[in-house]
Amino acid sequence: MKIQKVDDLVSIKRSIETGTSEQLSIVKNILSDIRTRGDEALREYTEKFDRVQLASFSVTEEEIAEAYRTVDEDFVEIVREAGENIRSFHEKQLRPSWMTTEENGTILGQKITPLDSVGVYVPGGTAAYPSSVLMNVIPAKVAGVKRIVMVSPPDKEGKLPAAVLVAAKEAGVKEIFKVGGAQAIAALAYGTASITAVDKITGPGNIFVALAKREVFGDVDIDMIAGPSEIAVLADETARAEEIAADLLSQAEHDPRACSVLVTPSQRLADEVSLEVEKQLALLPRKEIAARSIADYGVIYVAANLDQAVETINVLAPEHLEIITENAMELLGKIRHAGAIFIGRYSSEPVGDYFAGPNHVLPTNGTARFSSPLNVDDFQKKSSVIVYSEKALRDNGAKIAAFARMEGLEAHARAVEMRLKN
Repeated sequence: MKIQKVDDLVSIKRSIETGTSEQLSIVKNILSDIRTRGDEALREYTEKFDRVQLASFSVTEEEIAEAYRTVDEDFVEIVREAGENIRSFHEKQLRPSWMTTEENGTILGQKITPLDSVGVYVPGGTAAYPSSVLMNVIPAKVAGVKRIVMVSPPDKEGKLPAAVLVAAKEAGVKEIFKVGGAQAIAALAYGTASITAVDKITGPGNIFVALAKREVFGDVDIDMIAGPSEIAVLADETARAEEIAADLLSQAEHDPRACSVLVTPSQRLADEVSLEVEKQLALLPRKEIAARSIADYGVIYVAANLDQAVETINVLAPEHLEIITENAMELLGKIRHAGAIFIGRYSSEPVGDYFAGPNHVLPTNGTARFSSPLNVDDFQKKSSVIVYSEKALRDNGAKIAAFARMEGLEAHARAVEMRLKN
């Protein structure tokens, strides 16, 4: 794993992945085709990309029952316990509607309403992700969303992973469809005979899914444009090299484009971690994926001191941040930009991926500078409530009319003055 000094903070920023013009063209054609031809096009793309012909896209109750027979009972219990942890955490994010009454009788407030429907994309491909089901569905349920639709690409037998189906059932999803890629995003956004359109789409996917989400934004809402996964570890000489190496590789095995970074003021730790990564890499089942990730996007930054190391983290604005230093909690206040922050030796990043409760759908590509993890607010909308009293209009009407005329909007001014005359 390559090691370099922190000399220029600007140069360590990761470039944002926007896709190629060819990829964008493919996505636009798919979206247009699904919008025009619906299920017919959906079947054609499923056969082309997933190499399976489907008579129906819907997952049946029989398939769900088979999934429960396939997985271990212990796994079902783990899913249930993880689900309760996730639910408990997100219930604390709920905010009530509110109203205030002024002395002049005016009532002002905010009405919070859950979205009517949400589509959840669960990636397939090289691994099954039941955790993504829980992290996307449960906050929506807590928010009060009534209709949740899940889509995920089928395998060559036309099935979804048993663990994904079990997680969906435990989370309370009633509409599950075997479609993936940009075509699934199009179906959720525009609707087909089989899949009724939704109001918002959440969940990560490959570059084609990300580009499709960007294109349909405006017709529907989206959570974020998720890039490849990232981890940054901020560590000093008190950390253990073998544990840090394991954490870096936990992200590298996700995707060849995943990014794993260690920032440390300790040259000794940097050298030890670099050697340990190579040692552990050779033993991983997904070592080819992890090796490409480490080679292309893995780096150890050696800072002059801990303050520079912290500032390096804030420039990176990583998706996941582990702080493994002496008195790690004291650094929390200095961290301005990170999606999720894991503090201390025992808070390894997979704890948050699966079980602790906070959401693992996090901002990537440095967008933690201005965005947050998926949360209950993402599944609700807010309406302002204004009940203006007669006294308030008499007191402020002339000011409102003057403001309107300043903007050249005479009809606005007259709409207020008409009431004052009457």
